[in-house]
Amino acid sequence: MQPRELIPDIFCVGAIDWDRRLFDSLIPLPDGTSYNSYLVKGKEKTALIDTVDPPKTDILEANLQAMDIKTIDYIITHHAEQDHSGALPRILEKYPEAKAVCTPRCKELLASLLAISEDRIVTVEDKESISLGGKTLEFIHFPWVHWPETMLSYLKEDRILFPCDLFGAHLAASDLYVTDEGQAYESAKRYYAEIMMPFRTNIQKSWPKLDGYTIDMIAPSHGPIHRKPEFIMSAYKDWVFSEPKNTVVLPYISMHGSTRMMVNHLVEAIMGNGVTVKQFDLTVTDIGKLAMELVDAATIVLGVPTVLAGAHPNAIYAAFLANALKPKAKFAAIIGSYGWGGKAVEQLTGLIPNLKVEVLGTVLCKGLPQEADYKALDELAANIARKHQEAGIK
Repeated sequence: MQPRELIPDIFCVGAIDWDRRLFDSLIPLPDGTSYNSYLVKGKEKTALIDTVDPPKTDILEANLQAMDIKTIDYIITHHAEQDHSGALPRILEKYPEAKAVCTPRCKELLASLLAISEDRIVTVEDKESISLGGKTLEFIHFPWVHWPETMLSYLKEDRILFPCDLFGAHLAASDLYVTDEGQAYESAKRYYAEIMMPFRTNIQKSWPKLDGYTIDMIAPSHGPIHRKPEFIMSAYKDWVFSEPKNTVVLPYISMHGSTRMMVNHLVEAIMGNGVTVKQFDLTVTDIGKLAMELVDAATIVLGVPTVLAGAHPNAIYAAFLANALKPKAKFAAIIGSYGWGGKAVEQLTGLIPNLKVEVLGTVLCKGLPQEADYKALDELAANIARKHQEAGIK
């Protein structure tokens, strides 16, 4: 990857990670990712905005060498997580005059995670700025998006927002800017669902801070750059602020077919009541796709068989995931089958304390579903549609 110019004196010098397929040993990356680092050259000083993941340090160094960068005054550290700050120790070593610029909380994390010496760090307060000579960077504290120390940077003269993870996407692409809005939207929504959705209320609290800025370009630290900022900002407004949609997400697992029979019937019944439904077989589901559908879902129905008197482990994982992601769903239900008994329902409901949902009940059958079970599923589908309508969900 070669340094690429955004506008005069501003360059993208980070790295594309084409082959990475898993993030945090948890999150699937079907389209790879990038670690975007930006170099801003003022008339008097030079700033590097974020670094890269440690395995890509050599690319960042090569890009700076290709530009013959002899001095870096500031390394803006929006976020201490290693995919953005992992190369910081090496860059500080290479440029001994450089200072890491971050929030006070970030300073603590840089010391503990990367052993950065205190004398190499400068902290900035909310709305504080530094001048590079003809270019001014203003810092906007955005705590808990998605770590406690996060901040954004705004380049005043060029009206560019550098938001680090906010508005980002795990997408490896040769294009510097968004060229395919459909692909960009899906990648950004997946990223939001997996990374940002648990902090939706924090984003809501800090969002008004952006109201006073004219933004011509958004340059995140993952994925392509947005030359049409309203595209990604309007998507975020929908995901963060809007009410859920008239949609049911139904993750399930079935061992011997009974739960699958119930799921198939319920899906048809939900559709018959004019409600959109998304069905996921947990044995083969991409959890990123499941997370994306949870962004807009009004109701979550979990289909679960009983194993050794408890819920199937895959269903437990799905409940744990939904609880961790904190979607804005309003309703939930559980369906499934059992052989002789168990406490699957108690197990699962105990795993979702973060979900502020009204539980619409359970439909459990012993062995194969019978006529009474199918009738109960029909009633559940009708109740879901009625609850959506009463809540004004469209």
